[in-house]
Amino acid sequence: MFTSQGPSLRELTVQALSSTERGYDLLAPKFDHTPFRTPERILDACAAALRPLGPFTSGLDVCCGTGAGVALLRQMCREQVTGVDFSAGMLAAARTALGPAAGPGEGPGAVTEGDSGDSGDSGPALHWVRADARALPFRAGFDVAVSFGAFGHFLPAERPGLFAQVHRALRPGGLFAFPIGAPQPLTSPWYWAMLGFDLTMRARNLLWQPPFVMYYRTFPLAGVRADLERAGFAVELLPLEEFGRRDDGSPRWRMVVARKA
Repeated sequence: MFTSQGPSLRELTVQALSSTERGYDLLAPKFDHTPFRTPERILDACAAALRPLGPFTSGLDVCCGTGAGVALLRQMCREQVTGVDFSAGMLAAARTALGPAAGPGEGPGAVTEGDSGDSGDSGPALHWVRADARALPFRAGFDVAVSFGAFGHFLPAERPGLFAQVHRALRPGGLFAFPIGAPQPLTSPWYWAMLGFDLTMRARNLLWQPPFVMYYRTFPLAGVRADLERAGFAVELLPLEEFGRRDDGSPRWRMVVARKA
C-alpha cells in the first residue's frame, strides 16, 4: 500500500488491530515507505529555522521512530544525539539506517541504560534509548529536543505530563521544537479525511482492545501553547514560510520553539 515497498492492506489491518506499541513494531521495517513518515520538506524547513538558534551540544529526538529527527539533529549538535522511542522495532530500524549500537551506554542525562555508538563519521555520537515519552529517563541532559509526527499518539489529557518530561530532560535555556500545521478549512478534503480517520479510530478503540492511539485533530495550537507554558516553557512561534500563508494571512505551518526558563 502507498508504494510497492510499503505495507500491504492486510499488514496495515493487523497493525491497526494491535496495540500502539506492537503496531509500530510491525510497521517499522516499512514505515519510511508510508505517508506516516514526516516529509523531507517539513524536516528541511524545521532544520533551517532551528539552525540559527544553535549551536547545540546535545540533542534529543522524542518518539524518534525510524530516526528522522535524529538525522536532523546530527547536522547541528556537536557531541551527542539521542533517539528515544517505546517501540523496539522502530529503534531497530533507526539503528540500521543511522548507526548501529557499539555496546551498552547511556544518553546524556540518562538515568537508565540504552544503546550507544558513534555516528560512523566525525559527527556526534548517537544513543538509542527505549522508553515511554511519558516517563523519560533523562534529567537536564540536552540543549535541544525535537519531535516529529508523534503527538497524535497522546491523548489531550497526557500532554501536560509529556511536556513536563521534556522540560525535565532539558538543561536551563534548552529548546523544545516541533512543527505544527494550521487547522484545515471546512472546504478542504483534508479536513474531512482527518475527521473521518479520527472518528474511525475512536470507534475502533471503543470496540476493540488493546487501544491503538492515533488521532490527527487532538493537538490544537492554543491548547498546546497553554500546556507548554504551564510546564515552564516560554513559547515562540516561527512561521515556516516555505509553505505559504492562508487567506487570513496566518502561516500554514509554524515551528513551535519552547524555551526552558
